[in-house]
Amino acid sequence: MPVAIVSIPVTDLDRARAFYVDTLGLALLRDAPMGPDMRWIQLQPKDGGATIALVTWFEQLRPGGQQGLMLGIDDVDAEHARLTALGLELPAVAEEPWGRYIMLTDPDGNGLILSQLTDPQEIRTR
Repeated sequence: MPVAIVSIPVTDLDRARAFYVDTLGLALLRDAPMGPDMRWIQLQPKDGGATIALVTWFEQLRPGGQQGLMLGIDDVDAEHARLTALGLELPAVAEEPWGRYIMLTDPDGNGLILSQLTDPQEIRTR
């Protein structure tokens, strides 16, 4: 069964929405009231795939507690330059056999990895 939604715990829904939509470029699928004092904010990479829900209501999920969520990108160097131009302080692009990547955090400290993955066929032939 495929992954449908990954919950990202945040403190401020508006600030988190702005980061994920305006900075990272995810598409906003829904922003709707969900009971008293709650909202359902659901995002998706523009190319599709699993979605992200920004959550404030899970007691066990603490803002900043989501680490290692990997988002696939086509060109890590271009994305690094784009995000740096937007004012994000990022480490240099790193490289591993599985791909090239940059690590960053959202405004709440949730850790994200933007990765340009290596074709698994290429890894097997090395």
